[in-house]
Amino acid sequence: MKKLAVTVFFASFSLILIGLIIVMSASSTYSAVKFDSSFHLFNSHLSRVVFGLLMMAVFSFIPYEWYKKISKTSILVIVGILIFTLIFAPQVKGAGRWLNLGFITIQPADIAKLILIVHLAYLLEKKGEDILNFKNGFMFLFTWVMIIAGLIFIQPNVSTAALIVIISLTMLYVGGAKLKHIFLSSLGLIIAAGSFAMILPHSRKRILSFISSFGDGGELNHQLKQGMLSLGSGGILGVGIGNSRQSNLFLPEAYGDFIFAILGEETGFLGVVVVLIFYLVLFVAGILIAKRAKDKFGQMLAFGISFSIIIYAFVNAAVATGLLPTTGLALPFISYGGTSIIFLSASIGILINIAIYNHQTLKEKEIQKQKNIEPIKNPSFVFEEVKR
Repeated sequence: MKKLAVTVFFASFSLILIGLIIVMSASSTYSAVKFDSSFHLFNSHLSRVVFGLLMMAVFSFIPYEWYKKISKTSILVIVGILIFTLIFAPQVKGAGRWLNLGFITIQPADIAKLILIVHLAYLLEKKGEDILNFKNGFMFLFTWVMIIAGLIFIQPNVSTAALIVIISLTMLYVGGAKLKHIFLSSLGLIIAAGSFAMILPHSRKRILSFISSFGDGGELNHQLKQGMLSLGSGGILGVGIGNSRQSNLFLPEAYGDFIFAILGEETGFLGVVVVLIFYLVLFVAGILIAKRAKDKFGQMLAFGISFSIIIYAFVNAAVATGLLPTTGLALPFISYGGTSIIFLSASIGILINIAIYNHQTLKEKEIQKQKNIEPIKNPSFVFEEVKR
């Protein structure tokens, strides 16, 4: 378990370092034009990375079982924050997703995702076999999923809400819920969410644009087209760090949602494969930590965190390669961001703590087991007793 904790830290820290390099390269031109400083966005990202690493260290020392005590309070608080965001958050690009705290702008959806994972892990342990019951078990947990995902959906933030539902339903399935309950719930959500998404102008535009790109004469949207040009021009080894052409204001959100394309352009196919391997290593290590955790809460919490990271990475890469519609989701640990990098780092801290805590528990059990076995000090005495 201790080795797994080291593996998780090494993989996540490596991704953070790669992210720093690519963000510096991808944001330099935009920073120079917008802020008269090539390092403006990089310096902002660096400060958040430092704070995120501090959060990782702090959360790695907090016993993960403590989160059970604050689970219910936390989920109620984040529901209140999401409602506050809907009412008071300023509209940016047609969506009210961000709250300006003065020293930092946060996106409550990133916080809500982690809190929901913690709460579901707690409820799955608490409910036990009751999760098999649709009314008294499954629906109790699924209601929290609908509340959190629904409040994020109507911001509107369709892609984040959809992924939160996928992560949650996967946790419920792994936690013992019946597949038919998950299927029926998913079907209802897809119909409702799909209908609502087609009502919202920005999501309808993205979906229709993606669908039309498969038809005769269909064209890719500008951002996706530039992103695929960026990926294609990287070749095997890439054009080199800092030599990206698409980051020179050709590719929108080059340092954010579409940083995967810049990564492919500058480091090539080889660099992309290395990054994907880091994500895979992180996921496998997280699953092993979950498998070896001594309690169901630790198991589900480790699984939820690990799965959420790799599904976000997969979706971001799929968007950049044209396999999915443009979503606006960040590439974990690599994209420029504030709340995302901070709470991802906190999640890794929790994962590390689960590994370390269970390693210590196993070690203590082994020591206790050895103490309970009293050595035979006088074998001849025992032999005499047997003869009698």
